Amino acid sequence: MTDLASTRPSGLPQPRSYPGVNWIGVRTLYFREVRRFWKVGAQTVAGPVVTTLLYMMVFVVALQGSRPPLHGTPFAEFVAPGLIMMAMLNNAFANASSSLIQAKVMNTATDFLTPPLSPMELTIGFALGAATRGLVVGLVTAVCVLPFARLGIANVVAIVWFGGLACLIMGMLGVFAGLWAQKFDQLAAVQNFIIMPMTFLSGTFYLVERLPEPFATISHFNPIFYLIDGFRYGFIGQAESTLWIGVVMSAALTVGMAVACWLVFRSGWRLKS
Repeated sequence: MTDLASTRPSGLPQPRSYPGVNWIGVRTLYFREVRRFWKVGAQTVAGPVVTTLLYMMVFVVALQGSRPPLHGTPFAEFVAPGLIMMAMLNNAFANASSSLIQAKVMNTATDFLTPPLSPMELTIGFALGAATRGLVVGLVTAVCVLPFARLGIANVVAIVWFGGLACLIMGMLGVFAGLWAQKFDQLAAVQNFIIMPMTFLSGTFYLVERLPEPFATISHFNPIFYLIDGFRYGFIGQAESTLWIGVVMSAALTVGMAVACWLVFRSGWRLKS
């Protein structure tokens, strides 16, 4: 039997083999995602910051003196971390979801399907790109809200843990939404009717314990509540929930979402069919 490899013309390029992680491909995909949102920074970074500042103006400046402290924390210092986290969550989700649906609509998915990238490498590239946008928006927003709220740092580990994992989780959720949606209207529906209500109804502007039943209990089944509560704890040193529940939940959700993203990229769901 003739060896196929020996009959291949010597002038043709041979396929590259990556026995481990294709770090060059992962890095390229990551920088592609970062540059994609950075080129329109006025829309992807400055826009969310302006929206957050408007919330601060309405809920803090306009209501100055009419809102009592929450657990001894001034209302501005209580609301600011929640608003920062809300901006991070929404933008991490938007980065991955918009990237994938644009690739499907414009038929450019081959840009990341043709290179030798494994399903896990695709997951890492898209998730880190989305998390970067969320963290950049969060950092810029935090600096801009300082004139309205004197944010301190009570626990930097909690800020990094909950902020970083929240962006990764929402970025990978954005992967699912971008793959599922066939048009931009469907993606907008997910963000307006699922993501936005979950972020608003997670204790961003109020103490969940003050809600009437059954809404107080229902709120404790919202994972975003634990992400915001843990992130806020890093600034004010107080949490409504048991902090370790949020730590374990966020870690488990990150791992679960990574495995799920790996499975959908492996199957080529709504990308290769």
